[in-house]
Amino acid sequence: MGKRGIAEGSVLVLGGRSEMGLEIAERLVPGRVVILAARRSDDLAAQIATVEQAGASAVHAVEFDADDTRGHAALLEKIAADYGPIGVAVLAFGILGDQARAEREPEHAVAVVHTDYVAQVSVLTTLANLLRAQGHGQIVVFSSIAGARVRRANYVYGSAKAGLDGFASGLADALHGSGVHLLLVRPGFVIGRMTEGMEPAPLSSTPGQVADAVVAGLRRRAGKIWVPRALGPAAAVARMVPQFLWRRMPR
Repeated sequence: MGKRGIAEGSVLVLGGRSEMGLEIAERLVPGRVVILAARRSDDLAAQIATVEQAGASAVHAVEFDADDTRGHAALLEKIAADYGPIGVAVLAFGILGDQARAEREPEHAVAVVHTDYVAQVSVLTTLANLLRAQGHGQIVVFSSIAGARVRRANYVYGSAKAGLDGFASGLADALHGSGVHLLLVRPGFVIGRMTEGMEPAPLSSTPGQVADAVVAGLRRRAGKIWVPRALGPAAAVARMVPQFLWRRMPR
């Protein structure tokens, strides 16, 4: 496998109901095996049909509970054994949580951080070891503008994304030269089910726009991308805003 291009093998979407995950899969799948991993995997008929229509050679649904970190290694090893080497693994699971509730209820704050950081660390570490053994593969990780500088309005979710961003950045460096490539994606507000009912923020995007950027990033083996690109300069400016002003930011 050359330094550029998308790795050969199956496409694994961890979070098989994710709009972004499915959009990415649709763009990658012609002729490929796709594995959709999610809770209630027997209720993925619509998602399977969508990916099949995009040209997948086969689509499989497997049961996946992101919060069950003890089961990650066995599950991922079984997926590779049953369906062949993993070419692209997309970590498309996560929760936004309720900031107000998280401030009242420590257990909710912990649940958000567990899913959005701890579970991601577990999956990433397991995948990195598995793909290293294969000698090739690509991993897609979703950070967020929310983690670039954590805001008072969503600091629980933002802190989890900040931690994930740092972990993924370090893991990408650790994978350098192994044949395994990690793409860290930093989107802004994504208009979709996860943000339904919320007023879109400036520089918003759709799941399809994120997927287009991700596939382009995979093809050129980019390390990090902002979606849209203008978020990169915006994040740099945000880091220079004085704290007394920053704490008043609405979101």
